[in-house]
Amino acid sequence: MEIRRMGLIGAEITGVDLKSIDDAVFGRIYQAWLDCNVIAVRDQELGIADFLKYSRRFGSVAPHPSKSTRHPESLEVTLLGVDKFRPDGTLRKEVYRRGGEGFHTDGSYEEVPYKATQLYALAIPSRGGDTFFSSAYTAYDALPGHLKQRLEGRYGLHKYGGRKQMNLLLNEDDRNARPVRHALVQLHPETGRKLLYFDQGKILRIEGYDDDESNRIIDEMTAYMVQPPDQYRHQWRKGDVVIWDNRCSYHKAAADYPPEEDRIHWRVSIKDHGTVS
Repeated sequence: MEIRRMGLIGAEITGVDLKSIDDAVFGRIYQAWLDCNVIAVRDQELGIADFLKYSRRFGSVAPHPSKSTRHPESLEVTLLGVDKFRPDGTLRKEVYRRGGEGFHTDGSYEEVPYKATQLYALAIPSRGGDTFFSSAYTAYDALPGHLKQRLEGRYGLHKYGGRKQMNLLLNEDDRNARPVRHALVQLHPETGRKLLYFDQGKILRIEGYDDDESNRIIDEMTAYMVQPPDQYRHQWRKGDVVIWDNRCSYHKAAADYPPEEDRIHWRVSIKDHGTVS
């Protein structure tokens, strides 16, 4: 097995079959993940059972709230990139652009947020469709002193769809879940490093500020989410298994591939062991 650092964050792993790794090899993979925020294991051939077995080594797999996009054979797995077109042939932008609205972290709308998200690439377009990643550690480090002071000890209220109510992928009866609160400045539970826990698309407001001031601070925070820029850009290949740490990274899909071509992934959302059944 070879682990190759890709830049400020990100690592590529080759020469391994995820169906047959032992605990020692997984320990190396897990440490690379903690060190690099996101890792890509290349050239895998996995069935759903294989994908879930490997995913559960990181934690408990939690079904995504978007019930309509769950895999028919396994409700724990989300199918990304299917059913892009309506019966009349028009493009469903909420499917095509899913994950591409801006840098974000997955699961901040949950009482217990997602520890990780993992994707397995089944079909990749001829061009475009990359995924961009940035570090919540460097985002916090880049904040000016006055902004760090304003955020220390503050909590953000988060909800699926956020201020713009972008929740078309949810069933109608799931759209009124109550907001949850999370500290904006946190220490990573495993690395101990300080980070900015933030999702511009899910946050409703910052507690302790009126709406106008909260929105101004959110806009200022957003400007520091990708500092420095271009930290890691993943160019997908069929068979890639990519996992990122939602506790300390942000990501964004590039909704720029030919709509008539397939870009299909299996996706799982992962929480700490014992958090979900």
